[in-house]
Amino acid sequence: MDVNQALPLLAGLTAAQFMRRHWQKKPLLVRQALPGFKPVLSRSELFKLAARDEVESRLVVNNSKKGRAAWYIKHGPFTPRSLPPLSQSGWTLLVQGVDGHDGKAHHLLQMFRFVPDARLDDLMISFAATGGGVGPHFDSYDVFLLQASGSRRWKISKQKDVTLQADVPLKILQNFEPEEEFLLQAGDMLYLPPGYAHDGIAEAAFQPDGKAADCMTYSIGFRAPAQRELAAELLHRLAEFSENPQEESDAEEGLPAKRKTARKPVMYRDPGQLATATPAALPAALVGFATAAVMQALQDPLAVACALGEYMTAAKPSVWFDETTDAWMPIGGTGTTGICLDARTRMMYDAQHIFINGESYRARGADARLMQRLADQRRLSAGELKKASPAAQDLLADWHEAGWLVAL
Repeated sequence: MDVNQALPLLAGLTAAQFMRRHWQKKPLLVRQALPGFKPVLSRSELFKLAARDEVESRLVVNNSKKGRAAWYIKHGPFTPRSLPPLSQSGWTLLVQGVDGHDGKAHHLLQMFRFVPDARLDDLMISFAATGGGVGPHFDSYDVFLLQASGSRRWKISKQKDVTLQADVPLKILQNFEPEEEFLLQAGDMLYLPPGYAHDGIAEAAFQPDGKAADCMTYSIGFRAPAQRELAAELLHRLAEFSENPQEESDAEEGLPAKRKTARKPVMYRDPGQLATATPAALPAALVGFATAAVMQALQDPLAVACALGEYMTAAKPSVWFDETTDAWMPIGGTGTTGICLDARTRMMYDAQHIFINGESYRARGADARLMQRLADQRRLSAGELKKASPAAQDLLADWHEAGWLVAL
């Protein structure tokens, strides 16, 4: 992607300008970010998706009575008949990770890859009956709100009061005070930085033929790992690295599996421990040993980078891949034009590693450059594949068998 090219998606800004001026700083309203945009899934297709066990979906209903909101939330899967009738107001169906189940949704998400993949999360579709919404709230991550069809009125605020309503199954702000208001139509988009309070309500809208238009909003969300969560995950993985043997390759180039670094475990010893009259007291020497163990784990920058890459590419619990029995013939196969990553595959890299779906590989030379190109482009041509070493071709064959990539 040319980050210096003006984009209608960003109101004529280049990706570089948007990141400098708006990212994590201030909202941006874009009228007709995608002119003439049509939903990637029809209402019936979205409802069918919400009925699948492996798809994360939620139903949010607001039963307002005498001016007071009564909220409830239910988790899917949902059969179409289990959803409220379209004539009932105040309900919303949220379907998460649609990009992993639909090719057009995946293609739409790729338009936002001017932000690193490590931050880009997924595309969620919100289908709302008139009056439907999830209440005034704020997110801890950035979000692009693209109106796919129908109309939704957004009220936003940079308020500092984030007190939540009590006894509500959703994180709804108790004292929401909107500062700006926008009505979004199909093709319009609103970007909000983290912490901006917002409330979106579906409004009645009609198509040119006079029929009611479904209110569907696409949320392009981003990952923002909490510091403590990240530290806990990395320390856990670093501990595993020190315990589990890893494979090593002496090849100048190629993609070996993980290094073979079987180390003799260092056990705590206390030959100078004296008899104690306070057995429940934690020994100071053990505290020092534990502190040294953590510091030792953090002293290897390659190991920290490896742990981070594996964590950032690990698939969500709701995602799994189907192994394939199709023959692997990306080079020289009849009609084969190359390979592409499965929409659910997460692949990243750093200067020393390739990361894919929670696994890491030391990478060097031409193979490393080839795999980096695959991660950036999410595909390789047959001509590019011919440049892969036998070791890299074997690895790609393994990924193909696991369902992580497909032959074109």
